[in-house]
Amino acid sequence: MNQPHNGMPATLLDGIVWRKSHFSNPSGNCVELAALPGGGVAIRNSRDPEGPALIYTRRELDAFVRGVKGGDFDDLII
Repeated sequence: MNQPHNGMPATLLDGIVWRKSHFSNPSGNCVELAALPGGGVAIRNSRDPEGPALIYTRRELDAFVRGVKGGDFDDLII
């Protein structure tokens, strides 16, 4: 696997398993996440699976998920 870095094509992340929320709809309006060797997490747009991947540490993802659960981003939801 190439060294994961932000913006790299998601297709270069070999040997990982992408998954999405069961809240996703059939139109593909979702993001997909994958655990990376070494503890990071990759995120990609499900509509563009060959597009760029964003790479986060588990601590960064934890802070984001806590913010979502705490309502920090509710004003961004349509």
